[in-house]
Amino acid sequence: MRSTSPVPTVSGGDRPRLARHVRMGFDPARGRHVLLTPEAVTVLNRTGAAVLQLCDGQRTVTGILAELRGRYASVDDDEVRAFLDRLAARRCLETRNAEVGRA
Repeated sequence: MRSTSPVPTVSGGDRPRLARHVRMGFDPARGRHVLLTPEAVTVLNRTGAAVLQLCDGQRTVTGILAELRGRYASVDDDEVRAFLDRLAARRCLETRNAEVGRA
């Protein structure tokens, strides 16, 4: 059964980063990057790892998309945003708006 609660949506001005309880690492046994949470280990594909490596809390979503477009021939903005939305809904990703609380 799927939840009907609203799903967080990342905007272009948001600056995503991994939540404090989440770590990304490389699992040599699998030969893949993994996302580590207290409850689970999520095996990432290369694309997911590339996106998350850019989620440093400094870059905006728009900046992340631009960086990915500079690296790869084809980037589907909607797929990247959906990936970030799913991680935010799972509370693996935190976002703050670039216009709010500038340091």
